[in-house]
Amino acid sequence: MSHDADILLQVSGLKVAYGGIQAVKGVDFEVKRGELVCLIGSNGAGKTSTLKAVTGTLPCLGQLHYLGKPLRGQGPWDLVRQGLAMVPEGRGVFTRMSIAENLLMGAYTRDDSDGIAADLERMYTLFPRLKERHTQLAGTLSGGEQQMLAMGRALMSRPQLLLLDEPSMGLSPIMVDKIFEVVREVSSQGMTVLLVEQNASRALGIADRGYVMESGLITLSGPAQQLLHDPAVRAAYLGES
Repeated sequence: MSHDADILLQVSGLKVAYGGIQAVKGVDFEVKRGELVCLIGSNGAGKTSTLKAVTGTLPCLGQLHYLGKPLRGQGPWDLVRQGLAMVPEGRGVFTRMSIAENLLMGAYTRDDSDGIAADLERMYTLFPRLKERHTQLAGTLSGGEQQMLAMGRALMSRPQLLLLDEPSMGLSPIMVDKIFEVVREVSSQGMTVLLVEQNASRALGIADRGYVMESGLITLSGPAQQLLHDPAVRAAYLGES
């Protein structure tokens, strides 16, 4: 295992099995400080299982290191305190709480009230629609608005590493544009991001590096622009785009 101080997340020999299915068959990848890295692949490739293993919500084999320390054996609540936040597939907002209450829940590990207030305003700047409706119950929002809220809630914890699981899934083209715009913006401000996404062209279009996952294995990796123009990637994932 490399001990490069710039590596935030290092995954080696990761295997995940459940329900008699070997979902992840031994993958290696890393995310360095300040990078936007994408993990692309079709539905069922093992992308979400990989993220769930990293965050301790699925049992796994292999080595997982965050900030040079083992991740396994810790719960998601421990990881948030260490600066690792995930926006899950399906968003997972607190439906009976308001937008503002959901965002503040993202800061539950913090006690810097001035900083929390400033970050709340920053979320409202990133997502103006949330500010307009800050008293509205999260369960009444559209899918795209809930995605914005889930991202804002994760960012309120001031993570060192933000994990995004299929943020564009099921959204309208306009909302997809907005979500990718925000991901690019927070990355440009220095946030380290691991983006899991089926929309290969959009993910590779904003990422620094990418990994291609097929049937539980990583089959290609490299600079995002290189992968974007790779004939095999274009044929398999980009279709006519």
